[in-house]
Amino acid sequence: MTETDTTDTTGTPQTTHTLLDSPLGPLTLVADGVALTGLHLAEHRHASPDHWGPRRAREQAPAVVAEAAVQLEAYFAGERGDFTLPLAPSGTAFQQAVWARLREIPHGETRTYGAIAAALDRPGASRAVGLAVGRNPLSIIVPCHRVIGADGSLTGYGGGLERKERLLALERGEAPLPLDG
Repeated sequence: MTETDTTDTTGTPQTTHTLLDSPLGPLTLVADGVALTGLHLAEHRHASPDHWGPRRAREQAPAVVAEAAVQLEAYFAGERGDFTLPLAPSGTAFQQAVWARLREIPHGETRTYGAIAAALDRPGASRAVGLAVGRNPLSIIVPCHRVIGADGSLTGYGGGLERKERLLALERGEAPLPLDG
């Protein structure tokens, strides 16, 4: 694919989206031609389809989408723990700081909202961290599924708690049960 295929008439990268099958159901990958800007599960609460641009087949998608697909397939096969992709999520400075902290949580480990707030030198900001985690536009790649409640319980997840549980089980090396339907 050439650069002109992913830019508009002003030379600005055009946002497009591509559907990818996964063990968690269909994933929507959104890219601006250079970086991944979104990865949404089927029931993602805060997804904004009106900002995804036209749909492209996987073989016509920007190179970053093809690389994301390869890395996601390796992740779901238990062969990869982290992702090395150019990312450009849209959010406030605080959201960006929270999402950066999420990427620092090691594969197979979890952190509480309070621990993330403390790491940001904002120990009283657990709820604000929770809101930022909930607005993460790059599910799985920015591992918001690794955040748990203060008591160790699984808490909200944009793709549903069953998917969060499966992702954590996958990262612990367990064989998660298939999702129904």
